[in-house]
Amino acid sequence: VQLVESGGGTVKPGGSLRLSCQASGYRTSGSYCMGWFRQAPGGPREGVATVDERGELTYADAVQGRFSISRDDAKKTLELQMVNLKPEDTAIYYCAVATGVVCGLESHWYDYWGRGTQVTVS
Repeated sequence: VQLVESGGGTVKPGGSLRLSCQASGYRTSGSYCMGWFRQAPGGPREGVATVDERGELTYADAVQGRFSISRDDAKKTLELQMVNLKPEDTAIYYCAVATGVVCGLESHWYDYWGRGTQVTVS
């Protein structure tokens, strides 16, 4: 499985960005969870948002109401729409896939990771 993120950049506080993740190398059918994580310099990797195969969404409290996650299984893509960005949102954002039964914000459930895309809010 390969995951490639894009869409990062530098924006001013209050601005918006849309991140995309293109997946390849696995079958589109079957149950799996997809999620976005982020890691600020010197900090832990933290879950931002997840979406399971039924479309059930989970958001971290810090981004609830500002970020929106979506997936398109036909295109094998995962997106994260981010609005009203804050300086504390600055981090490298990673796309991840979990093939097990748990779909949560904890990174240890995830089997495949992209290389990340930088988001800077300043």
